[in-house]
Amino acid sequence: MRLIAIDPGYEKLGYSVFFKEKSTPEFITSGLIKTSKTLSSGDRLLALNNGLKEVIKKHKPDTLAVEKLFFTKNVSSAMGVSQAIGVVLLLGAQNKLELIELTPNQIKEIITGYGNSDKKSVQKMLWLQLGREIKVKDDDESDAIACGLAACVLNRALL
Repeated sequence: MRLIAIDPGYEKLGYSVFFKEKSTPEFITSGLIKTSKTLSSGDRLLALNNGLKEVIKKHKPDTLAVEKLFFTKNVSSAMGVSQAIGVVLLLGAQNKLELIELTPNQIKEIITGYGNSDKKSVQKMLWLQLGREIKVKDDDESDAIACGLAACVLNRALL
């Protein structure tokens, strides 16, 4: 299984790529796709689409894991994130990727054993479980790594 995991965002979309042949997932890469606030809404979504399309083309995943939207009090932010999720889901469908959707609490529960863990605890467990220190630029990137690792663990449990 080659999996791409997404932490959806309108300004910054985090992604990670994993390869899992047997029981142990192998972390391949991660990164961010950023959009400029100076762009129109449509152009920002197009930038997310084009950036993610390149990552999919390069890594050829067969599975897509997406962190589900966690609704906050900021409705305008939630709207942008939900539009970004639409772009991600459309690209997944166009590329015939198997879809795994996880809530933030499910990801934290799988990674740390506690669904209300803080970001530092999740990041520490990522480094311990992946067996090496991974340099990330942003929380959105580490959230995508956590989503990917959680999806790999969940996929193993379903086999």
